[in-house]
Order: sequence, then structure tokens, then C-alpha cells
Amino acid sequence: MKKNKLLTSIGVLSLSAIALVGCGKKNNANNDETKNVSKFPIETPKKAVKQGGTVKIAVETDTPFSGIFSQELSSEDVDSMVASPGQETLFDSDDHFKVTDKGAATRRLDQKNKTITINIKKGVKWSDGKQVVAKDYEYAYEILANKDTACPRYSSQFEVLKGLKEYHEGKAKTISGIEMPDGENGRKLVLHFTELSPSMSNAGSRSLWEAVEPYHYLKDVPFAKLKSSDKIRKNPLFFGPYKMEKLVRGQSATWVPNEYYWRGKPKLDKIVVSVVSPNSASQAIKSHKFDVIPVINTQWPQVKDTKDVNFVAQIPIAYHYLGFKVGKWDKKLSKNVENPKSKMNNKALRQAIGYAMNVDAVNKRYTYSLTFRVKTLIPEIFGDYYDKSAKGFDYNLKKANEILDKAGYKKKGKWRVQPDGKPLKINVAAMSGDATKEPIIQNYIQQWHKVGLNVQLATGRLIEHNSFYDKLQNDDKGIDMYIGGWSTPTEPSPHPYYSESAPFNMARFVTAKNNKLLTEMNSQKAFNHKYRVQKFHEWQQYMNDEAYVIPIDNSYQITAINNKLTGYSLKPSEGNNGHPLWYKVGYAK
Repeated sequence: MKKNKLLTSIGVLSLSAIALVGCGKKNNANNDETKNVSKFPIETPKKAVKQGGTVKIAVETDTPFSGIFSQELSSEDVDSMVASPGQETLFDSDDHFKVTDKGAATRRLDQKNKTITINIKKGVKWSDGKQVVAKDYEYAYEILANKDTACPRYSSQFEVLKGLKEYHEGKAKTISGIEMPDGENGRKLVLHFTELSPSMSNAGSRSLWEAVEPYHYLKDVPFAKLKSSDKIRKNPLFFGPYKMEKLVRGQSATWVPNEYYWRGKPKLDKIVVSVVSPNSASQAIKSHKFDVIPVINTQWPQVKDTKDVNFVAQIPIAYHYLGFKVGKWDKKLSKNVENPKSKMNNKALRQAIGYAMNVDAVNKRYTYSLTFRVKTLIPEIFGDYYDKSAKGFDYNLKKANEILDKAGYKKKGKWRVQPDGKPLKINVAAMSGDATKEPIIQNYIQQWHKVGLNVQLATGRLIEHNSFYDKLQNDDKGIDMYIGGWSTPTEPSPHPYYSESAPFNMARFVTAKNNKLLTEMNSQKAFNHKYRVQKFHEWQQYMNDEAYVIPIDNSYQITAINNKLTGYSLKPSEGNNGHPLWYKVGYAK
């Protein structure tokens, strides 16, 4: 997911493709840093922690963050990073993403009765001192499903909860499947489902919501106004270790300890999260401007010898992809509607575009192989769910040309025309970012030109982050394909991103087979692990063949940490909501 979180998009190279490939081959021995980075630990050295101090965290973005501090309403990873000192979900997990009893709540699955019982722990309090209660969980579901919120995270996968579909469609005022045995102010919930999904055993399941919202604080705000409310954007409440003290909109957030935090007193006096431009990131690392700052892989050689920092690294559950616009979102029906006559609704055209991309050469040239081509839309970290036999879209101009020729995309002068003889012009959208974004995308455009496809940048330039996703979500007619990315949940189901009912399916493709496979991989039969693995493999093969969405790459995620800090860990068992558990982070004695 979290967009669910959306990742920043790759940008675009005035260098010729020949020069790029040549450079990649020539410097391959020096450009591959993966052997060094793969040895980096996933956490800082464990030391005794002292109380006090301020930690400065950098969030790298070339635009202001939107500041939607609600797990239901936010759709961007940047907002989640800014909110991470205070924002937690109810459930912790082990290192295999299985839910444990160590979080703010416990949950028990009863497959026979198709129920899940959730108990919120006593003493789990909002930063205003109010106990988190059952109604706060129900209210989060209402925000997720109410049409007035236009929540981007809602999909039919959640509709296994009884009554949720009726509530979403406005046919019911309450969600019948949510039972609160001890009342709204109790701490127990019993959820009733039409069926349980195997994904519900994992943290990050998209069949079961895992967040709560402070009903007592937000109840007077109409659903339609929640997203713009100061109670969400300026003065949010959380039950995590820190509470927001000050916000400079779009630029920084200052956090101080939440005196009511249920795990105990956090170690730091203050956390300041600030925006830094990607082009300034390497200098910020070398000058020790921040205590925690992600490394941009294209800048790795400039920072790798920096003193007094610990580098931690992992391969995140994430990937970039090329999506093709083939339909639109129907707000009235709350689903994607594919257009069979769409310009990009030709499998051969999409496949050829994929084979024309020289992804490996780009990664060697610009990221020293710290970014690497991926072959399917399921991250490899998910073990046997990942289809290791998939070949993906390797660089093959000859194959791209042959596919286009066979499909009737004939050349008429410099450019190919559509099979019906009409001109073919394709607008690709990509997001702005650091200095390498422009050359990388320009390289891909030149690759597509090589096979006779008239591809140009939508709007004529790279698009600012917030505007980029606004255009995609609103199906801007000037975009035919786009390069985007996901930071996905810790549960492998792709339903939240590619189903008929998912707003995040911004390609807007809808097929009966895709619906069938997504349903099967989350069905009762899928409690049989072998069956579920089979359906995941079938889906990956199907998606690579149809090429509505083409997997591009993933990257090592390296973070530079002040070597005086301890307790920073990227282990799933040591974090929450995909971020380090800031409660544990502090300065070493």
C-alpha cells in the first residue's frame, strides 16, 4: 500500500540512450554498491538510553506535505512520515508480519463463527487523556466507508464486514457487523463477517481496518469536511508516544511527549520533522543538519564516507510501476469503469512500451544498482507468494518492435500510427524530484521514440507531487500513462490497488479474470496456503501478460542516523504502522 501509501514517482535524461547504456556497462564494476549496502544492519547498535534531547528528522520532498493526519483520509507516504512520532495502529506484529498481543489491542479470529474479537487495552489514551474506546474503532470504519469522505482507501475487500456495503451505499445509518458488547465507551468489539480472509492474520490486512479515530474530538465535524478540518490538519489527536506541539503547514511538525502514552514515557524531549529538498539532501547529511535522514540512492557516493553516522538499510515493501489509463472512476457507482476504446487499451502496445524501457541500465548509471528492476507486482519479501519464475519486462527493443508490427501499429514517417490508421500520440506523466528525475524520464521517452512511439511529457514538464496525484485520481484527460509507486501493506494481497472497487486503481482497468483471482486469493479456500500461493502466481502471470500496470523497480532504503542515537529499528517487530517505534529511540548514555 499505505499509498497505501503513494511513493514518489520516478522522473526523467537528456543523455542519449546509447550513452546511458554505454555508461552503465563501462562503470558497472564501480557502480554496483549492493554488496556493501546489503551488509548494513536494519537497526542502530543497542545501547543504554538516557532521558532527554531533541531529534531532527528529515522528510525529503520537493513540495510541501499536504498534512492530512488521518490514516483513513491520507493517501501519501510523506504525511505518514511526518505523523510517525504520534500515529500508531492498534496492532503490533512479529518479524513475519503476524499480529501479536504486544500492541494497543489484541484480536482473536473465530473462523467457525466468522467473527473477530478486538480488545483495546486499558490505559491506551488519546493525547488529551481520554481512553481509546470501542466507538473510536467503529468511527474509523465510518470515515473509511462514508461516501462523503471520498476515502481513497475504501475498496470492496472491506465489505466482508457485515453491513459495511449497505452503509457505504447510504442504505444504512450504522454498520450492522460491528458489535460493542460493553457499549460505545467499552473497550471490546466483536466484528461479524460474511467470511474471514487469511490476510486477517497479518498486520496491514486490507480486509480489516486497524486504526482508530477520536470520536469524542471529531464527532461534530461533518464527514464531508473532515479532510479539511483543523482537527485533522492542524491539531490532530493521537495515542502514540508523542503529540503534536507545533505545525508549520507543509514544512515542519514539532512533537513533544504524550504524557498519557500507554507504553510509558518516551525517551526524547522533542522531535522535529522538517521538509528538505532532495537536491539538498546529500549536503544535509554531510553537514549533520539532521539526526535521521533518508539517503537518496543517486547521491550515495557523495555521502557514503560521512563520519559520525550509522547507516541502516532495508529493502522496503514497495515498488515503482508504469500505469496505463484505460478508464475512469465512477463516483456515483464507487467503482472503476474501463473504456474498451481507450487509446492505451491494447495489450500489445502496453507490452511493447514495457520492453522498450532500459531499466537495468538506468539503475546502474544513476543509483549504483541500489535501485533494481522488479519482475512482478508482488514484492519478493513475501516469500513463496512471489512468483520467482516471472521474467517481467527486460530490455528488448527487437521484441518491442515485433509486437508493435504484428499488432498493426505501422510506421507512417517517423512515428507509428494506430491500427485504424489514426495518429498516435502518448502523454506520459511523471513526478518532479531530485536532479536525476528529468534525465531518467527523458531517457525512457527516447527509448520509446526508438520503437516509433510518439511519447511526450504530459503538461510538457515533470509534475509537482500533490498536483501529480490529484491529476491521476481525477482522471486528467491529458494523461495516457504515468510512473507512480506504492509503499505496500505488510499483507501481500494486491486488492487495495488493483480491484474494480479500489480508488487507488488509477489505471482504471477492470476485467472479470482480475476480479476472480483477487477474490480467490482472499477467500475461505485461501486459508489453504498452497491454494493461496497458486492464486498469487496466477495473478502475477496474468498481470504481466495484460500489462495494464508494468512493474519497474524497487530500491534499497538507506537511512543516515546520528551515531549517538540508539533504539532506531526497521524490524517489523520493533515498529508500528511501517515506521520505527519512536518510543524506543533516544540518545545513548
